[in-house]
Amino acid sequence: MKAPRIPEATVARLSLYSRFLENLNQKGIGSVSSGEIAEGLSINPAQVRKDLAYFGDFGTRGVGYIVKDLLSRTLDILGLDQKWPLILVGAGALGYAICGYQGFNKRGFSIAAVFDNNPVKIGKRIGRVEILPMDKMPEIIKSRHVRIGIIAVSADAAQEVVDQMVENGLEGVLNFTPVNLVIPDGVEVINNDLSVGLESLTFKLSQKEF
Repeated sequence: MKAPRIPEATVARLSLYSRFLENLNQKGIGSVSSGEIAEGLSINPAQVRKDLAYFGDFGTRGVGYIVKDLLSRTLDILGLDQKWPLILVGAGALGYAICGYQGFNKRGFSIAAVFDNNPVKIGKRIGRVEILPMDKMPEIIKSRHVRIGIIAVSADAAQEVVDQMVENGLEGVLNFTPVNLVIPDGVEVINNDLSVGLESLTFKLSQKEF
């Protein structure tokens, strides 16, 4: 039998659950109910139980969930029981902002290298990370065992960049460009177009006027 396909929304909420549980764990709280998780994240308790049920039976009737155990399990499911070196292509303003995001380290991610094709930027640093020429990508991916890349380049360069990433063995891409990338089967892409998020907000605000 095939394992059930996990909805993307469930995966996103699982990430929220893990952060909520981390906060409880840091406070020394030993157990939590689905209702308490739901209240803390402003969702339905039934949704919490349904999401977690995809991955097994975690709770105990009358007790709820053991915070430490459920936190460990959610991190394991999300693949955060290991370190994830990343590469980033694009040393522009967005690239600098991404490199400066402190949340990466807290969740086990680290920028192993930044690449750019602008000779003026090569050799400079973003924090502790040196900006490298694109032809160094194969070497870094192999030596640092990188599986994930971040694209923060102009839209017209995005497909060429992802082609080079895939050619050198990357399996996952976080794409910050407004481009639908063409990728082979087996490579995962998450698109994070900031304008799409803003347009979702403007839509919701506009609906309030009717």
